[in-house]
Amino acid sequence: MLWKRVATALVLLLVLLPAMFYPSATPFSALALVFIAAGAWEWARLVGYGPAIALGSAAGTVLACALAWQAGLLQSPLTAWWAWIGLLWVAGGAILLRGGTGLWLRLPAGLKLAIGFLVLTAAWLAVAQARHVGINFLLSVLALVWAADICAYFAGRTWGGRVVPGKLAPSISPGKTWEGVWGAMAGVLLLAVGWSWLDGMLAATTPSLYSQLLSGGRWYMLLAFAGLAAMSVVGDLIESLLKRAAQVKDSSHLLPGHGGVLDRIDALLPTLPLAMLLHAA
Repeated sequence: MLWKRVATALVLLLVLLPAMFYPSATPFSALALVFIAAGAWEWARLVGYGPAIALGSAAGTVLACALAWQAGLLQSPLTAWWAWIGLLWVAGGAILLRGGTGLWLRLPAGLKLAIGFLVLTAAWLAVAQARHVGINFLLSVLALVWAADICAYFAGRTWGGRVVPGKLAPSISPGKTWEGVWGAMAGVLLLAVGWSWLDGMLAATTPSLYSQLLSGGRWYMLLAFAGLAAMSVVGDLIESLLKRAAQVKDSSHLLPGHGGVLDRIDALLPTLPLAMLLHAA
């Protein structure tokens, strides 16, 4: 129901915004870890594991992230790490989407659980690092995913199937169209241009991802953000694949009116590490 969606969204904002804008990055990093732990629990359940292993998966993910935090990795460039995670998402995402639910179901359950552990741990490390870079930088990455999602929705609803025949991935997510992908890319590029202009106008002390990439040239920025928008769609499709394989509509019911945590962060899973790769390169 609409009131549940609105109420949940307001509660999330009341929790997230103070943590995000707190002078120290610690509250936001800790809060993000709570969401990632919930995502790990949901992933294990989608793979087919019971409550005990699902809780163990969440605890293991928290432990790995805590150890990375203790080791000081939030302040390290980690360029090679982000490159490997990016390669996993680009190549692995293409293979999984091509193979569909049939390929996913044939993979060993332990491997599927390990994939979830890896991508969720990487996502937490990326979002925590982004907050350490600066609030403007973090918001620019989050806004990229939000803009891609919103523009994909409206472009798909308005022009879906009218420009490019056929669906994007009919066996995984029948509602998604190629027009939605182009809409996501266009929305992100417009956001990048506008945000970069505002950075200059307001003399932002911490540059956004947009301004940082613009320094490499307009074409570099355009290609980078088109790629990030496309990968946000890949993240959405991969989570849809998991849910279709598990024959469920939502990853869980942890967020009333919104489904589960993975339903809200799926597009961020590939986008955050790739954004940090672009920042570190």
